[in-house]
Amino acid sequence: MSTNKDSDRYFTELTDALRTAGVPDEQITATVEDLRGHLAETGAHPEEEFGPAAGFAAQLGGLVPLPAEPDEQAESWTWTADIFNDRRMLAVHGDQGWEVESLDSIGRFVCRRSARATLRWEYRREVITGRRRTKVLAELEPEGWELCGEWLVYGYFKRPRAATAGPAGALEAPPAAPLRTLFLSRRGKVALAVWLVVVGAAMAACFMGALGMGGFAITIALVSVFSSLATSHLETTKGREEQRPKP
Repeated sequence: MSTNKDSDRYFTELTDALRTAGVPDEQITATVEDLRGHLAETGAHPEEEFGPAAGFAAQLGGLVPLPAEPDEQAESWTWTADIFNDRRMLAVHGDQGWEVESLDSIGRFVCRRSARATLRWEYRREVITGRRRTKVLAELEPEGWELCGEWLVYGYFKRPRAATAGPAGALEAPPAAPLRTLFLSRRGKVALAVWLVVVGAAMAACFMGALGMGGFAITIALVSVFSSLATSHLETTKGREEQRPKP
């Protein structure tokens, strides 16, 4: 069991070793915070979990990405997936070193991948509407999760896998950027087809005069709202089932 004194001593030594290795201070701070969050969750002793500070620093020195890397030295890629497929594809692409920087105005994941120190990333999606937002952030931030984008009722969180996996969180030979930018599941394709049918019917009604432009806009908004409510219900129901004690 780790004590605060043991952790402070370990991370002081780790910080000094990383600074000696030339890792920027802001990245040292972020890395140490992630590692502290991991220990707080597991209750493990830092040296038992990560090994001697000097050796661990030598491993991490090449894993920590440098801040403000020039755009011409980093790969950029933007892609999207439906709500049934986004977490699976985030796991796949995160394992290939793609870091989500944000979600754009139409819900696409805007990613970058460092050319100098490629890390694997892990992601999770949470419903963050209303009061739940504060609760979710309070639970996840101490574990090193960072909110990297929001879409409808969802928040997407990221953290480098090196925070929990150590050297295994690095990626030695990143694959080429995928040629595809759209990843739809079977359910997503069905939902898209239904959405297109509803929108097409509303558009036809608008042109025939049965539905004005205002009604057309309201129809699209209602379809989108009910879709997000339905998927968020599925999300929270699944979460309750996973948290329910198993007999």
